[in-house]
Amino acid sequence: MNDTRRLTEGALMTGIYLLLLLLIIFMPFVGSIGLMVLPVPFVYYSYRHGWKAGALMLVAATMFTFFFASVFIVFTLLAGFGGLFLGGALYHKRSSYEALAIGSVGFIIGLVTTFLITQLLLGVDLMEEFNNSMNQAFSTFERLFSGILEGESMEAEMADFRELIDFIPDIIPSILAIAGVLMAFVSQWITYKLINRIENKQLKFVKFKNFKLPTSVLWYYFVALILNYVTMDSDGLLYLAAINVFILTGALLVIQGFSFVFFYASMKKWSKAIPILIVVFSLLLPQILMYLVRILGIIDIGFPLRERIEEKKEN
Repeated sequence: MNDTRRLTEGALMTGIYLLLLLLIIFMPFVGSIGLMVLPVPFVYYSYRHGWKAGALMLVAATMFTFFFASVFIVFTLLAGFGGLFLGGALYHKRSSYEALAIGSVGFIIGLVTTFLITQLLLGVDLMEEFNNSMNQAFSTFERLFSGILEGESMEAEMADFRELIDFIPDIIPSILAIAGVLMAFVSQWITYKLINRIENKQLKFVKFKNFKLPTSVLWYYFVALILNYVTMDSDGLLYLAAINVFILTGALLVIQGFSFVFFYASMKKWSKAIPILIVVFSLLLPQILMYLVRILGIIDIGFPLRERIEEKKEN
């Protein structure tokens, strides 16, 4: 009976996935929204029946996609890997942020697989296409504004922009990782809503003010920071690893800093608008405020600030 129900649900979830894929193919204007929803059938089915059942669904969906819309098989692999990892984590009742971390790994694997298939099998060099697009945009910008904006400041701005274009290929791993985390977060949030609606549960993310990274993140950050200063070969693997680890851990520390802001605001009973405004202004003025938030995240992880604040409040 259980096997029959599992197979029936698997067929239903695979059909729903294929329907969503068809909507993306034939209605491109819903593409961005559809891509966010696409992993949900995999997440929900893996949450219901575990990793093995989710893997079988992925195989079935991949075969259908290969035979009827082979060009879009990368979508299936991306949604499938991410959904399988995230749903499996929910099946084993991992905490919300643990499930997010595991799901992020799945989506990153899916993104890397998509990148490799597109480049090796389909013959499309994504990096070359990206560089060509950026160079064309740069040339257009330079042609339009060269007659309006002149002087040394304009040349310096152009040089900085050109340097940014050349730097982007070095941080592709970081971009893929951040994209994987965002996709996992959206898919998990939608799946929580679906599960709560169907099964009358109360699944949700742990309050952001209680978010806490492990101390090891600090060590990765400082090691990567030191390697960035001592590594001379800007084309070497050590440099690429250091710069990407530095960017990722730095982003995590910023998130930790924002979490402490929400925690402190809650302890002081400030208006909820205050921490939100701090986040907004930090994003608008990243050159100044984002560094301060990162330092706050470092202090929050490295020192028992929260415990001291809680003890002080109790006393």
